[in-house]
Amino acid sequence: MIDPVTLAVVRGSLEQIADEMDLHLIRAAISPIISETNDCAHGIFHPETGETIAQGRYGLPVFLSNMQFTTQNVLRIAKEQGGFKRGDVWILNDPYIGGTHLQDAQLVAPYFVGDKLFALFASTGHWMDVGGSVPGGWAPKAEDIHQEGTVIPPVKLYDEGKLNDPLVAMFRANSRLPDEIAGDLSAMVNVFAVGQRGLDQLVARYGVERLGACISEMIARSEQQMRSYIAEIPDGTYRFEDFIDNDGIVDQPLKIVLALTVKGSDLHFDFTGTSPTARGPVNLSRNTTLSSCYVAMKHIFPEVPVNGGAFRPASFTIPTRTIISAEYPTPVGGYLEVLGRVIAVVFGALGQAIPDRAPAAPFGTIGVCTVGGRHPDSGNFFVGVFPYPGGYGGTKATDGLVHGTPPQSMANFVSLEMSEHRYPLRFDFFRLREDSGGAGWHRGGCGSEYQFTAWADCATTVLGDQCDYPPFGAAGGGPAAPNVVEFHTDGKLWRPQMRSKHENQVLHEGDGLHLCTPGGGGFGDPLERDIAAVQRDLNLGYVSRATAERDYGAVIAEATPLGDRSVYRIDANATSAERARRRAARGDDGKRIAG
Repeated sequence: MIDPVTLAVVRGSLEQIADEMDLHLIRAAISPIISETNDCAHGIFHPETGETIAQGRYGLPVFLSNMQFTTQNVLRIAKEQGGFKRGDVWILNDPYIGGTHLQDAQLVAPYFVGDKLFALFASTGHWMDVGGSVPGGWAPKAEDIHQEGTVIPPVKLYDEGKLNDPLVAMFRANSRLPDEIAGDLSAMVNVFAVGQRGLDQLVARYGVERLGACISEMIARSEQQMRSYIAEIPDGTYRFEDFIDNDGIVDQPLKIVLALTVKGSDLHFDFTGTSPTARGPVNLSRNTTLSSCYVAMKHIFPEVPVNGGAFRPASFTIPTRTIISAEYPTPVGGYLEVLGRVIAVVFGALGQAIPDRAPAAPFGTIGVCTVGGRHPDSGNFFVGVFPYPGGYGGTKATDGLVHGTPPQSMANFVSLEMSEHRYPLRFDFFRLREDSGGAGWHRGGCGSEYQFTAWADCATTVLGDQCDYPPFGAAGGGPAAPNVVEFHTDGKLWRPQMRSKHENQVLHEGDGLHLCTPGGGGFGDPLERDIAAVQRDLNLGYVSRATAERDYGAVIAEATPLGDRSVYRIDANATSAERARRRAARGDDGKRIAG
């Protein structure tokens, strides 16, 4: 029997080891996509099942669940080739085996205690460029995986400690940024020494048998805790669907359909009815579809420690030849757009069953903008990658997060100062986007907007979504503002034909790009929002006067000019009377929020 204190200390120690691996790579990486946006992840995995034991808290959520599948596949392949040996490091980026897209290189390394394989480490890091038709790899016109970059099957990077130098030379030769790729790869490999040092200390303290027993107990308890939450959900099948604007090539919406069945302590995700494989790059591998559902579960049940046990209650029906089951050679560069929508439909389905826990839809588009070319000063290739921030959906408990990192990836926006230093760009502004959060009893979080101007020739690509189908509200809340992408070239302002997907637009000096990210959906009836909260939103610039009056029934008593804005005071009595008039007109008593 393992005492609770020992179990808590072991769990915390394992999580700390993974945290240290995250931070080591973030601090050692050369490219800003890792060092500034934290586009990486690390974990410790079971040596027999490949299940997650512990994960770092600084990495991207989709990687953390996806690495379990990567590790399980590498474990199988390694066994077929004689098993892991001390000093081995495997590498891959094949999205059909590991998941995500080609930019995400994944390493797996064994940890031995004596001659016994005790655990596996995994590291994922986003490489800034892996070749392909578009700098950075986000190619909205790609029709097969090879147009997106170099595919790396599961192979040994190190064989019993010996580096495969020709393999590294091949990576360098197929990237526009060979030095950054090589530097990031070295940093990723060095992370395993951090993990090994931490596990060495734990093994020395507790011994192999006791530590192994703690790990088994941790996984079992996570499963038990997740099942206890699922058992509280009323049994039944809950259906929801949402849409992707287009695939970047064919201007038709793509549908994601979910029938979520709750039976006892089990969840079954059935995606029958989802659109067929897209011609363009908005496709998702099966592994990453599962990961999307796990990320959604973690958002709704954050109390459950993340390891392999937390996801055992989930089973899946994922039809083949659909946008959520990509197979070779289907392009997957825009996978994050599909991933965000899968999370949203899980929220939408569970919102019918447990509205107290499920949020309205968050902004579900990464809206990646890449800028590439040769720098006018050095003549070297440069690649800049800018993922969206945006708003989260409101919940019964609170307003949505303002200007948050994407819930499916958590990648930070790179600093403007670093970007202006590295790339021939000038950022004109970067600010909150007024009126972008959905109206509600609890308002959706605001998105952001930014604009840059080029001061030398470069090529810009955008790959996003949610222009035609913005994040939805819940429990009577309103939808968020949609995504907006606007180019300004040759003195003209224009929007792409596919709204948020456009490839290799040449920018000359003075040209630029303006991007407006979605907010989150609102939760509950806007006419029930606290009047003081509406006044605060007005004065913080979250909502405009027109929105406050139209959506919240606000009656403005006073507007005092202050610089380029006004300070507002709302007449509470007049607002209450206006809200009562509107409720009477629609025939309800205004009591739409339970509890």
